[in-house]
Amino acid sequence: MITEINDIFTEINDLWMRKISVARVFSHLLPLTSYLFISLLLLSSCGLRKQTATNDNAVSAQPVGPAFCADSAYAFCEAQCDFGPRTMNSQAHDDCGAWIMEKFKSYGMSVTPQQTLLKGYDGTMLRATNIIASYRPELTDRILICAHWDSRPWADNDPDEANHRKPVLAANDGASGVAVMLELARLLREYGGAGARGHENTSAADTSRATSASDSILAPPHLRTPAPPLTLGVDFICFDAEDWGTPQWDDTPSDGDTWALGAQYWAANPHVDGYTARYGILLDMVGGQGAQFYQEQQSLQYARSIVDKVWRASQVVGFGSFFPSREGVGITDDHLPVNRVAKIPCIDIIPYYPDCPQSSFGPTWHTVNDDMAHIDRNTLQAVGQTLIQVLWSE
Repeated sequence: MITEINDIFTEINDLWMRKISVARVFSHLLPLTSYLFISLLLLSSCGLRKQTATNDNAVSAQPVGPAFCADSAYAFCEAQCDFGPRTMNSQAHDDCGAWIMEKFKSYGMSVTPQQTLLKGYDGTMLRATNIIASYRPELTDRILICAHWDSRPWADNDPDEANHRKPVLAANDGASGVAVMLELARLLREYGGAGARGHENTSAADTSRATSASDSILAPPHLRTPAPPLTLGVDFICFDAEDWGTPQWDDTPSDGDTWALGAQYWAANPHVDGYTARYGILLDMVGGQGAQFYQEQQSLQYARSIVDKVWRASQVVGFGSFFPSREGVGITDDHLPVNRVAKIPCIDIIPYYPDCPQSSFGPTWHTVNDDMAHIDRNTLQAVGQTLIQVLWSE
């Protein structure tokens, strides 16, 4: 019944916005007034408290939360790339992992490194570290946001065969998702509410980025307002060893299990016994030029209501063009073990390029061109602001 009443007021607002005359507005809505009167009577007899039940799809109809700073996220992406390709068992990998943990700690997160040895498709033993950064770990009601942080060791989809055994810098396919999470962590420290500020060893560069956020042309004016506090916990998980999947030039049979090794391990061995969350959101390649995020098929199968929630949030904050309400393809990615093993409904925000001859993941996927020159602040902004809307609507 509330839905019908909302529809009436939506229609009233629509007529006003189209600047239709007062007389025409009321003449158009006159047949609805009796229904509205009867509906209000029925509501009072049923008791309004029944309308307070939680709705898993609920997203505020107005923009809420702080402005996501794409410049800051871009800088976080670039900082990871400055280490070079973060391939497994490399010094660049270890150094970047230490940097990621320190950044999360500087934003007041409780950080848990989950270290283990994992076997690659070719038998190589991989020194893997899943990085878990928790906002308000004392709370049991939680949201999971995740991305992988390792780099593909082989550019096996590069148009030049001479590059097929070269490592990928992974600006988009890895660094972009972590960059969005780091900016979300920074904003949680500033605007999350009780217990948010934690450590105060923020660098001067971060302070400068935070200050410039309100002046950024990418920060919509209607979002430059104080944010209400969050009342739930958030876990950011940087999964390792996602991109050690069987390369195209190798004849070894692959059933998909050679990918997402870190996520497979975490799902079977969570950092907290009995860990659970309302839902999870995986960020994969969320900074590429020309990206659009179709609704991934496995996400629809396991967590359709969360897909609906996120795509609706993108429309509220004005980035619906990046999130078309169209179905993409099914992807083997980190969200599968989260759904299947950890039993947490988790979706994958991942781009789909249906007309790209190089790859449906975009022209830079698993090539030497996955670098900062092909990262778009607008894409980072679209994804980041959408996630802000989701979190602050809970």
